[in-house]
Amino acid sequence: MRNLLFLFFIISAISLTSCRNDFEFKPSSGGLEFSRDTVYFDTVFSNIGSSTYTLKVYNRSDEDISIPSIRLGKGLDSKYRMTVDGMVGNNRIFENVEMLAKDSMYIFIEVTADVAAANPTDFLYTDQILFGQGTSEQKVELITLIQDAYFLYPQRFDDGLYENITIGGSPQRGFILDENDPINGNEYIWNNSKPYVIYGYAAVPANKTLVIEAGARIHFHAESVLIIGDQGSVKVNGEISNNPDNPLERHVIFQGDRLEPLYEDVPGQWGAIWLTQGSKNNEFTNCIIKNGVVGLLIDGNTGLTNPEADVRLKNVQIYDHSNFGILARTAYIKGENVVINSAGQFALACTYGGKYNFNHSTFNNNWASSRQLSVYLNNFFDEAEPEILPIEEATFTNCIIYGSNQIQMLVDKRGEGILNYKFDHCLIKFNNVNNIYTNNLLYQFTDTTRYVNCIIATNNSAANPKFLNVIKNKLIIGDDSAAKGQANASFSTLPDILDQPRNPPLDMGAYNHTIFVED
Repeated sequence: MRNLLFLFFIISAISLTSCRNDFEFKPSSGGLEFSRDTVYFDTVFSNIGSSTYTLKVYNRSDEDISIPSIRLGKGLDSKYRMTVDGMVGNNRIFENVEMLAKDSMYIFIEVTADVAAANPTDFLYTDQILFGQGTSEQKVELITLIQDAYFLYPQRFDDGLYENITIGGSPQRGFILDENDPINGNEYIWNNSKPYVIYGYAAVPANKTLVIEAGARIHFHAESVLIIGDQGSVKVNGEISNNPDNPLERHVIFQGDRLEPLYEDVPGQWGAIWLTQGSKNNEFTNCIIKNGVVGLLIDGNTGLTNPEADVRLKNVQIYDHSNFGILARTAYIKGENVVINSAGQFALACTYGGKYNFNHSTFNNNWASSRQLSVYLNNFFDEAEPEILPIEEATFTNCIIYGSNQIQMLVDKRGEGILNYKFDHCLIKFNNVNNIYTNNLLYQFTDTTRYVNCIIATNNSAANPKFLNVIKNKLIIGDDSAAKGQANASFSTLPDILDQPRNPPLDMGAYNHTIFVED
């Protein structure tokens, strides 16, 4: 009987409890707290969406509240968009938003704005998030700097289709540059008056030359590519800056179109600069190429018919590419003061034959993978049924070839094809783990026809170049570097990549050594 009475009281208690309204939300009278009173967005290009920014809202009170309105000050016309506590709605106005006592919620904010919408004096686009109404209204400021640019993109026709160019027999969304574009003017001369933003495949056709002037900034939207066609050319005319506060002011910089610091060194944001077979007289001077899939994709002339290099590189820095820094196929390249760091496969891949000459260059690869390399040479195409072409010359003088893995240089020769290579006064990381390469004729470092006065780093401590900071792409060598004073003076007629004179005893790599004061 007592058990039945106890059960009765339990059921009664549950029934009484279920009739209560535990969530009686009172209208908010202000008093909300915020993670910040102003949300500053990083610079974005006109009409390119921003990253998502976060604002946290706190109800510190002991009461459950209902916020009558959370809205953007410019209402439905605002260029900002919000998601409030997981609710999307119309992205601008939310009504009767409930918050429990001592609870918090997230607001996620994005912006896509035209430079015309910004303040013409400072190019700031601003708005507010308003919480509540009347005397209890609270606000959080939103501020974004909108940067204008030259936008290069394929036309969209009346039928909704986009302009295409044919690549490898298939159409791709792309366009040929125009000498008389109604908006951009002559698209074969890129200056430094404002950045250039490329959408899709931008092509330079036969008998045309794209000239990129000192200080130009080139940005690529996702998967976009700059193509130099057969008999076309590109001249990148960067210069050394005399401004100590901005040493890259006169360099030409190629990168993705996301300007937020979060994307500063993220690989794979855009496609490649593609120098197709037959392109000629291509020159890259004082420039930086970063954050793509392939920095330079270079298809040379089958048969190596050009008497001069297809591509000349001088004072070129290539960083953080998801596949290759340079992928060359039957190309003819001459490079001086070239620096390549961090690539998902190879920093420099000289494949399917060709001619290659690099002097005072630094190749490093610390990609988090067990298979990445700094320098790779081969004389074939297609693993299954290789087609062989000669590497007539692959000469590396006064170079550093280093990285996080045990072996950072690989020579991959197939058949009886020609693969002529020579490393002269180079520092090469090559740890012959388990003596795999002991009897391989390609890696006999005492063979002076292939290796002349080279330093072989057999572990991470021996013969270390002592770079300043590989994570931050600072490959200047230190005063205690194994590459210090080890270069061959007969190849050193040029200043280093920072335009500093090379004084004997000369250093290997693209940089003169320095005493590090700070990282």
